[in-house]
Amino acid sequence: MLESDKVFAGSVPENYDLYMVPLIFEPYAANMAQRAAVLSPGAVLEIAAGTGVVTRALAPKLPSTASYIVTDLNQSMLDYAASRQTPDDRIKWRQADALALPFENATFDLVCCQFGAMFFPDRPAAYREAKRVLKPGGHFLFNVWDCIEENVFADDVTNALARLFPDDPPRFLARTPHGYHDTALIRGELEDAGFSRVAIETRVEQSRAPSPRLPAVAYCQGTPLRNEIESREAGKLEAATDYAASAITDRHGSGEVAAKIQAHVIMAKV
Repeated sequence: MLESDKVFAGSVPENYDLYMVPLIFEPYAANMAQRAAVLSPGAVLEIAAGTGVVTRALAPKLPSTASYIVTDLNQSMLDYAASRQTPDDRIKWRQADALALPFENATFDLVCCQFGAMFFPDRPAAYREAKRVLKPGGHFLFNVWDCIEENVFADDVTNALARLFPDDPPRFLARTPHGYHDTALIRGELEDAGFSRVAIETRVEQSRAPSPRLPAVAYCQGTPLRNEIESREAGKLEAATDYAASAITDRHGSGEVAAKIQAHVIMAKV
């Protein structure tokens, strides 16, 4: 992972929430909230919360006495998440690095993280931190994307940009969001961090959009892929987005489009 892969700034948070969240994140957020609620946790920590799609889904399902601390490495993403959240005294917002969580040992019943582990520069260290702040018997619930070939629109965009920039194709999507999908590796790293009873489920959902342009805008302008495109050629962002949209149109049609998305959902117990 490149350092630029972690930069969610400028207009990226707003575009991410406007386009990416409904396109691919909402169904998995609903599933994560449902799984978390079954555990009836009294103290919850969310890491790498992004623009708060899980927070919005999970908070209404938690007990009225629960505490919920929501964190992200990027303050701009966290600020945007807080602005979207219904006022709730149970929720506290805090900028935090998953590799050095600013919390005492054995503080939480549940640590959850939606599509953040792929961005951790040292995942075993992050897993050890999650275990450290969990109470005995606590749970670590997170998900990661499967390989890019199983996530059709992301693959379409990546292949289109490779044709547009053949000498230096932007590979952010394949490298980082879809670069951590080996379930044996995930299980091994969790077990090495001290977790037991690691359960991994591969879950298929559908990504839907009213037009081919929406997924093109979502990926090209609502993720750090934007940084890669702009670094290739100044002023090329709109043309690259149009080119990706044309590629999606050629494969899926010009009206409403739908395609497969696939992720691994992991539950590990202390």
